[in-house]
Amino acid sequence: MNNLTRPLAVLSGARTPFCKAFTEMASLTAVELGTHSLQSAIKKLGITPDDLDEVIFGNVSGQPDSANLARVISLRSGVPEDRIAHTVNRNCASGMESIIAAWHSLLHQSTVNAKLGHAVKPRLVAAGGTESMSNIPMFFGTEAKEFWMRLARSKTLVQKLKAMASFRTRMFKPVVGIELGLTDPVSKMNMGQTAELLASDFAITRHEQDEFALSSHLRAANASKRCFMSGEIVAIDDSSAIGTGDASAMATMIAKDNGPRANQTLEQLAKLRPLFKRDLGSVTAGNSCPLTDGAATLILADAQAIAHHGQQLGETSLSGKPLGFIVDYEIAGCDPRRMGLGPVYAIAKLLDRTGYKLENFDRIEINEAFAAQVIACRRALESEKFCREHFGMMKPIGTLDPDRTNVNGGAIALGHPVGTTGTRLVLTLLRELRASGLRRGLATLCVGGGQGVAMIVETELEK
Repeated sequence: MNNLTRPLAVLSGARTPFCKAFTEMASLTAVELGTHSLQSAIKKLGITPDDLDEVIFGNVSGQPDSANLARVISLRSGVPEDRIAHTVNRNCASGMESIIAAWHSLLHQSTVNAKLGHAVKPRLVAAGGTESMSNIPMFFGTEAKEFWMRLARSKTLVQKLKAMASFRTRMFKPVVGIELGLTDPVSKMNMGQTAELLASDFAITRHEQDEFALSSHLRAANASKRCFMSGEIVAIDDSSAIGTGDASAMATMIAKDNGPRANQTLEQLAKLRPLFKRDLGSVTAGNSCPLTDGAATLILADAQAIAHHGQQLGETSLSGKPLGFIVDYEIAGCDPRRMGLGPVYAIAKLLDRTGYKLENFDRIEINEAFAAQVIACRRALESEKFCREHFGMMKPIGTLDPDRTNVNGGAIALGHPVGTTGTRLVLTLLRELRASGLRRGLATLCVGGGQGVAMIVETELEK
């Protein structure tokens, strides 16, 4: 039944605060954020970096000075040089892709060990995501590149003067990396425009979107007030000296997400102008997720290996039981112009194969890229016509019950560091299930370019 034929045990998890881009954490790179989340997850579990066998991180924007960002994070976290690390990218689902990659790695090693008859300690893999949207670079276009190449190749003074004479000020008009990255190269639509299209397709009003955004803020603010989120956040300082051992650096501790607004009102949201369709649009900064900096990490192991060997990992003995288990997932493709419907396609595929229904999940976490996008997913799942035309089903898939979905708020309030959110969804979902004494959850998100990922987690495995 499971795509993950051997479930993954989630032994530990931690994340940084999520801060809006260009605010408190703007001075921190994706490597520094990822390093903090990895070190925090290791410390929470009570192991040492030496106990890790592999590190996998999702990241979208890249960091020019850290090509394989996961390897840099691994080494800066104290993981030995002989351990492996790699970086994955599935746009908005990169943080969930790292979990999937960890499963493939753990399953491969378990298969090899079984064939060789080896009885070895369970492998531990750190899977996470990190993104500093504050530090996505701006760069120059082709004309500027060609100008500098001409200048660099000039050998004589005459050649250099001739090259310099070709300079035009327009060459140095910057290309904004973050704008380019949030525009689909196939459909030529930016993510906000895809949300406007869904709002039109499903007749979603501005008021409905603003009401959804308000609910996200109030739920997230309530979760913060009752200290739910503090159970996964590890405070970070804003010094660029993180991981360098520079004790002289002056720093300010950042301990909570800065997006949720407890005093948000519908009246305030209604005053905001549309961002992507100026005249008749309904998608605003208030009912969209903000650009965000943040990182999250999970420590994973083969659940069967943990059960067989107990909680002993070499010299380290783990206390307590796993936070939960990742038992299944599916990935689906869809129209890039309607990328926000990715969760519907992934959920349909997952439920069709497993036999589960949406009502079988005690809690659901869906990434709130845009209010219009989540509302469109809800309507598509509830639509007999949509499910028949797109999946050949004779009845609707089900409903995203608001009482079970994003009960602690979502990305509209918390933010969406694109390489990180997939990991954060799984961590928050498992913690919510544990806190509520519940068992099964579903985490899902849309992916820029037209994909969706859905993942099933449980706090207790079926006997």
